[in-house]
Amino acid sequence: MELSASASALVEAGPVAAGNAGNAGNTGAATAAEAATGMGEEISRFMRQINAMRQRMRDDPGVGDRLLLGRLVLGGPRRATDLAADTFLDLSTVSRQIRCLVDSGLVRRTPDPDDRRGALLSATAAGVTAYQHFRDQRNEHLARIFDAWPPEDRHQLVRLFGRFNDDFAENYHRLSAGQAGATPPAAAAAAQQGEHA
Repeated sequence: MELSASASALVEAGPVAAGNAGNAGNTGAATAAEAATGMGEEISRFMRQINAMRQRMRDDPGVGDRLLLGRLVLGGPRRATDLAADTFLDLSTVSRQIRCLVDSGLVRRTPDPDDRRGALLSATAAGVTAYQHFRDQRNEHLARIFDAWPPEDRHQLVRLFGRFNDDFAENYHRLSAGQAGATPPAAAAAAQQGEHA
């Protein structure tokens, strides 16, 4: 997948000096506040680049539905309410996108065996194929980015980004439940290990 001119411009306009500083200090340490500032800036930069790519792909009728389709392919059949919770989307958005996926033949509805009044959503064979095609394109693009990285850096990014995603999702659910301020268990365990190191 090649970036559009607008996406490339955003990538090239990123904070090169900050990136170089990050490379120079990759063996250092940061406080939680420092990490929050740096990570917040990098997430904002990353989202600008993602949004630029979405602009390029606006004419692709399936771009807005891939998240839901991916959850059904990877997670198996589920109800619309569960799908909304999995993807952090409101039910009306999920219902609208699911209608498009059903009309496109990528998702099917079947009666829920636990509640005949409801329906289970599942990916069709065509839906699985469409998702795999998108996943292959995405992985090919990411592999080109990682090609020049040392193997250890690739491994550490995947490991730490996975941990960040886990804690971010956990904190989101805690905030939704009105329990803001608590430290996610994974982060608390890591901090405790650091204290005893």
